[in-house]
Amino acid sequence: MVAVILAGGKGARLRPHTDEIPKPLLPVGGKPIVEFLLRQMQKTGVEQIYMAVNHMSEQIINCIGDGSKFGLKIEYSHEEKALSTVAPLMLIKNLPDNFIVANSDILTDLDFKSIFEFHVKNKAQITVGTYARSNPVDFGVLTVDDNNMAIGFNEKPVLNLTVSMGIYVFSKSILGFVPNDKPFGFDELMYTLLERQIPIHTYPYNGYWHDIGRPDDYEQANANIKRIKDMFS
Repeated sequence: MVAVILAGGKGARLRPHTDEIPKPLLPVGGKPIVEFLLRQMQKTGVEQIYMAVNHMSEQIINCIGDGSKFGLKIEYSHEEKALSTVAPLMLIKNLPDNFIVANSDILTDLDFKSIFEFHVKNKAQITVGTYARSNPVDFGVLTVDDNNMAIGFNEKPVLNLTVSMGIYVFSKSILGFVPNDKPFGFDELMYTLLERQIPIHTYPYNGYWHDIGRPDDYEQANANIKRIKDMFS
């Protein structure tokens, strides 16, 4: 299996932590975030990884190297300018017919072989790993009709959402919807596929998944470091 790890972002939402360290290298329990992802990929069958890099790329390359210390072959694809989360794939040559794509700031015990085989079995063009999240709303929520009259009330409801894990399997054909040399993100890809009625397969997962996109997410990961180390030991 081949995977692409998107590691070119600036991690603006994690400032000041990312002022001098690129997001993939932020330490969780003394190890770079991305190391946990690399080890989980290798453990579950990934052999070749392309890392799409831009911001502070020298630090990432110096830290991760050629991947041999993780039992992987790692090559780097350099973005001359920021291309968001999907367009960087257009710079990578020789991608196979099906490949995994993942954000670099994810902690998960997902079996990457399972989602890959699910994708291939279903002959999907794209498979999105999904996770069920319950988000409490800290307000009383009114339901209002067209005449601005309250017709319902819910005190601090909980929103049950299906969210993207930031982990996908793409068929190479999906790149036909991506422009060249222009920023293009996962959100734009979803809108494009939905508009053109291209089937989007999902792979629900209920194991461990933690997205480190904000300072409180990062602090929570370090607070749970014993569980995380046990999981990846």
